[in-house]
Amino acid sequence: MSRRHAAEKREVLPDAKFGDVVLTKFMNSLMFDGKKSTAEGIVYGAFDIIEKKTGSSPVDVFHEALDKIKPDIEVRSRRVGGATYQVPVEVRSERGQALAIRWLIASARKRSEVTMVDRLSGEILDASNDRGGAVKKREDTHKMAEANRAFAHYRW
Repeated sequence: MSRRHAAEKREVLPDAKFGDVVLTKFMNSLMFDGKKSTAEGIVYGAFDIIEKKTGSSPVDVFHEALDKIKPDIEVRSRRVGGATYQVPVEVRSERGQALAIRWLIASARKRSEVTMVDRLSGEILDASNDRGGAVKKREDTHKMAEANRAFAHYRW
């Protein structure tokens, strides 16, 4: 990691169907080997299923799910005098969004449905209803930060 200057943020173009930048970031994270059209097909297929099941806008359900997954606090390792402490720190909004996207995709891939479209739609619906693997990951992160609150004075 360079110490000279921070990495420049790349501008991400909004997706074609819904015009949403966060959705494009989600598709880019879902994508394997540069196959963006496959990732788009998976996401749009999942959104069609969500729209059939809920009857509401799939983009709103997606954003609601991301907000429920997004962590507020996490632990970072801090070395003090030979000992390593797990210090709870606040999560920046960009990092919170990136973690939420990563956790949502990881928990969708672990599900037992046959196709990725079904897995993703199920995980997004579960997350919007406060259950599922991604929400559990957020709860575990918050519990770990709460357990290590005694080391909060090592924050830097």
